[in-house]
Amino acid sequence: MNAAVKSACSRQSPDKLLLGVERMLLPYAGHSARLCVGLSGGVDSVVLLDILHGLASQHAWKLSAIHVNHQLSPHALEWARFCRRLCRERGVPLRVVKVNVLRGNSTEAAARAARYAAYRAQPAQNVLLAQHQDDQAETVLLQLLRGAGVKGLAAMPAMRMDNERSDLRLLRPLLGFTRDEIEQYAAARDLSWIEDESNRDAYYMRNFLRMEIMPRIEKRAPEYRSTLSRAAGHMAEAGQLLDELAQIDGAGALLDNTLAFAPLQQMPAERARNLLRYFFALHHVSMPDARRLDEALRQVTTAKSDARVCIALGGHTLRRFAGALHVVVAQSPVKKDFSQRWRDERHLVIPELQATLEMRARRGAGIDLLKLLTKPVTLRLRRGGEKLQPDAARPRRHVKDLFQEQNVPPWRRERLPYLWSGERLVWVAGLGIDCAFQARAGLAGVVPHWIE
Repeated sequence: MNAAVKSACSRQSPDKLLLGVERMLLPYAGHSARLCVGLSGGVDSVVLLDILHGLASQHAWKLSAIHVNHQLSPHALEWARFCRRLCRERGVPLRVVKVNVLRGNSTEAAARAARYAAYRAQPAQNVLLAQHQDDQAETVLLQLLRGAGVKGLAAMPAMRMDNERSDLRLLRPLLGFTRDEIEQYAAARDLSWIEDESNRDAYYMRNFLRMEIMPRIEKRAPEYRSTLSRAAGHMAEAGQLLDELAQIDGAGALLDNTLAFAPLQQMPAERARNLLRYFFALHHVSMPDARRLDEALRQVTTAKSDARVCIALGGHTLRRFAGALHVVVAQSPVKKDFSQRWRDERHLVIPELQATLEMRARRGAGIDLLKLLTKPVTLRLRRGGEKLQPDAARPRRHVKDLFQEQNVPPWRRERLPYLWSGERLVWVAGLGIDCAFQARAGLAGVVPHWIE
């Protein structure tokens, strides 16, 4: 433990933090709830673990911890050993997860993304994080310096449901307490913790604010922590009101995960931007900056009706089709000459398309197996000019026309497979089986299912 902190801190009763954490958790964590602490080994998470260990028996909580080793520090293994010892002493199950973090312009963001992915993979439905009031104040200032909007300035909520795992609740029970109060608790309880050397590197903006800016602010405005936290609360309320306005503006336009763009053309620009932000949030898109958002709005509202609008949004793209906007997960392109042999597998995994072809045996249905296997069977992508006749009562038609008739978006068509027997087209995912290959009653058949 940091000896200077221990000697400087009064040995106050730890009851204040313990009661505050308990009061915050009770609405979310009922009897026998499963709680998992995000344990870095720093003083904040060590204190949170200690508090929860004391409360767990009272409420029959099933307490565990997770330590994420980002492999960024030469002391990473030492920190993991410390966390193991800490949990072993308390009888708390600990999971240590190693993650690979790509170093670059935003190593901190990459580490955070890897950490939250690890949280999602653990089984508990409540993950408890140890951010506190000082962290909240720093986050508000960081967001201001980044030019964030209302949602960004709301900073960290005490509780939120995870964007990607709908049953996972993220809780921050120390958000109402300062760093000093947490360190005083640690001193009173004679706790030990580790120090991350990166927290002293002023290269990172958060550390620069903590070490050089916040002390100056405190001299003139000692209550800045609670003041900025209160401002974040006001921003959260304003963000909720903006969401409600977007729901009003989007009534009838938000349907089946799409947004009709005609209403955007009719409403004032600020409300159109708000509705577009709300639409992005529904799809968990990383929010673009103001310039990028304006450009997206301009393209979707002014492009010609037949234009293929495609706007990159980090891990997603914004597309326009059939009068509506679609958010599509960005995928790596596949070579046009892609070809994959099928050798009678029941499950054929296609890594290039991030999908699986299932061929389910069924007599008298699906593709006539005997006809199919007269030539080598391959899966390919569209190369142009292909024709299919899924309905014997209708003529053979271009696959492109059939897709248009079925209202299949262009970006979907580009990744749907075509099944060939030699040079004869047998089946196209989303369209059906050519009538020349449809199994007759009593004959061995296979029914293809394309799973993405």
